Amino acid sequence: MRKVYAALAGLLLAAAVVQMYLAAVGAFDKPQDDSSFALHTMNGMMVIPVLSLVATAAAAAARAPGRQIGLTVLPLGLVIVQSLIVAIGGLFDDSTGNTTPLSLAILGLHAVNGMAVIGACELVFRRARRLAWPKPEPRSQDAAEGSPVPAS
Repeated sequence: MRKVYAALAGLLLAAAVVQMYLAAVGAFDKPQDDSSFALHTMNGMMVIPVLSLVATAAAAAARAPGRQIGLTVLPLGLVIVQSLIVAIGGLFDDSTGNTTPLSLAILGLHAVNGMAVIGACELVFRRARRLAWPKPEPRSQDAAEGSPVPAS
């Protein structure tokens, strides 16, 4: 089950990296309209949260430490923060729906939080790999030669 968890954590990290790519695709789309960020929105609002929840369930089934299980659900929480950033930023648009300096300052946090999502996913994946494929304990020279190691 730990290898399944590591694979799901890898998919979660891949989805987070793809999310940044899709943001760039939307930003450079000409002419830009409401559909420019459709794939970015779908991946961020559906794929990443579902993978985070499924990976969290796999972490629990793999008997990962509690901190690791909590860390695995963190991308979902950060996606919720992403939505709040967009909603709060939109509250400070002007009466015609155009952004203001304040709304831009708030909306800029969307990119910063996006990097936090990627960082959290990377940390989850690194720890999941370590859990699935632990490095063997280093053996002392005496143990490698067959001699008993004196107890300390």
